[in-house]
Amino acid sequence: MADAGPHGAVAPRQRPWRSVRARAALGSVLAVGLFLGVGSVAFVGLFSAALRSGVEQSASAEAESASAQLVAADATTLPEDDGRLLVLVEDGRVVDRTDDEIELPTPIPDGDVFVSVIDDEPVVFAGEDVDVDGRDLVVLAGRSLEETDDAVGLVSMLLLIAVPVLVALVGGLTWLLVGRALAPVERIRREVSGLGAGELHRRIEVPATGDEIGRLAGTMNGMLERLEDAQTAQRRFVSDASHELRSPLAVIRQYAEVAALHPDRVDPAELASTALEEGARMQGLVESLLLLAKLDEGGTGTTRRTVDVDDLLLAEAARLRSAGGLRVESAAVAAARVDGDDVLLARVVRNLVDNAVRHAHSVVRLGSATDGRFVRISVEDDGLGVPVESRAHVFERFVRLDESRSRDAGGSGLGLAIVADVVRLHGGSIELVDSALGGAAFIVTLPASSAS
Repeated sequence: MADAGPHGAVAPRQRPWRSVRARAALGSVLAVGLFLGVGSVAFVGLFSAALRSGVEQSASAEAESASAQLVAADATTLPEDDGRLLVLVEDGRVVDRTDDEIELPTPIPDGDVFVSVIDDEPVVFAGEDVDVDGRDLVVLAGRSLEETDDAVGLVSMLLLIAVPVLVALVGGLTWLLVGRALAPVERIRREVSGLGAGELHRRIEVPATGDEIGRLAGTMNGMLERLEDAQTAQRRFVSDASHELRSPLAVIRQYAEVAALHPDRVDPAELASTALEEGARMQGLVESLLLLAKLDEGGTGTTRRTVDVDDLLLAEAARLRSAGGLRVESAAVAAARVDGDDVLLARVVRNLVDNAVRHAHSVVRLGSATDGRFVRISVEDDGLGVPVESRAHVFERFVRLDESRSRDAGGSGLGLAIVADVVRLHGGSIELVDSALGGAAFIVTLPASSAS
């Protein structure tokens, strides 16, 4: 059963053997153990072979010396009691021996070197051919392998004790070092785990080590800062949305209450017109909020296609001319295509044009151009413009720079926020500069269509 963590979260059951510390210690133990095990076996094998080779060379030297003595003395009998283990063989039969108790295998092997067991003791024999008095003889000299086997056994026993001890020391040292290295990570984990939704202003202490742990702490602080900003923006967004939705509801309710209490004082046509107007305003606000929510999730789920930006601008120009009241200049509209959502891009153009209409005195200018790589859309007006210090805020949600304006003139404060999000979704950028007409100019830059 998992344990309940802070703030009601369910924390997974901790399994110490699956921790990074345990895996690192186990990995080092396996790696060092395998290396030392294979190395020890190879060392013992090479050590045993070297010792045995030395004994065989010593036996060969003794056989060669004994053969030289027989040739010099022209004798077919071995010297007695000289401390050497010698055997004289002719045609596989023993002719003479220095020790009558020597028991050799029958028949005697033809090889130059062989091992025989004498009195439960391994003895290596080396042979040397000799011709004495016309007889083909072989002198065999033997050397005991008991000391060699004892040395190999001693080394094997020492390695059998030393290797596990060394592997255990490496595992323990790895466990200790990794634990100390991960201690700051565990501290950071505990601090972050203990943060509640209302404690995002807190920050993790960054160690002055300049290593990966310090960078991790800095990254966590950056994440906490972004979460705090997102939470603040969300709360402000909810508060602003509630305020904007409350206003039309209050107007409708006020008219309804007056009509209910004093039906003779309220014109039904005026009541219906007000309810329709405020309902349309509320519907537009809700639709804008839903669109922003979808854009925050990274898109609207629609497929992209090639969009003629010039057609969107010319359609808006025709709409404004039919409405009258302003002069619309569209001579700067040139053919330009982008890949994107035609509905969202039409919303971008509509919002920019509506914003220009609200602030223009008499002229709105539309334009588009392309250099093959990017498409540039411009919407300008001859209004009062936007102060430089306020231009960074016009794309924020529910922002109205002129708080004294009526709600009818100022809109909901979401139009330019939608524009910025849609442009960003299409990989473009938007800029607010001074217009040659004297007001504001919104410049949208989007990647040109690959089909252009």
